[in-house]
Amino acid sequence: MSLDNFLVCEEDLPLNIFEQYYQSDVLAIDTETMGLVPQRDRLCLVQLCDRQGFVTAIRIKKNQTQAPNLVKLLEAQHITKIFHFARFDVAQFLYTFGAKTEPIFCTKVASKMARTYSSSHGLKTIVQELEGIELDKKAQSSDWGNVASLSPAQLSYAANDVRYLIPMREKLIAMLEREERWDLAKRCIDTISLFVELDLNYYKDIFEH
Repeated sequence: MSLDNFLVCEEDLPLNIFEQYYQSDVLAIDTETMGLVPQRDRLCLVQLCDRQGFVTAIRIKKNQTQAPNLVKLLEAQHITKIFHFARFDVAQFLYTFGAKTEPIFCTKVASKMARTYSSSHGLKTIVQELEGIELDKKAQSSDWGNVASLSPAQLSYAANDVRYLIPMREKLIAMLEREERWDLAKRCIDTISLFVELDLNYYKDIFEH
């Protein structure tokens, strides 16, 4: 299925789309899954968006363990991958494909460190504040497992989850730099890969007393 600036493909990125994305310095990425436990809840959909606003949604088959072009992007050192709550998505990619996603940027971590005037750091709230757009989240809790029959509402929801991450990153970095918190935020984001490995090995709260 192809719409204006939006493509749905099967199992992996086509070569021409991979090559387009590979020229990027940043990519916004999100996932839809059957739940929040990677070892139990499978990956169903991967969405990507570049600076030009071109969105691709990759439908992932049940028991699929390979997506070579996607993995090359995830591991490309010249592309910063932007997520909202990277800890979850990066864990999904490591568990499903064995991909070590880096370098990364997490808009949730950045928001918590920049927007200390707020206790709300969900994607909908941040997009509304920074981009002036209200996201429709009605399809958030829905069955993503039937990937061959995803509704237009589900695909629209999935696409919107990545459309605004790149401009949001730039605004959040500007706020962090202004408040002299950017260096600390970068160090926090750099620890996400460690927490991903701890999560997948079932370690919880090991830094607590």
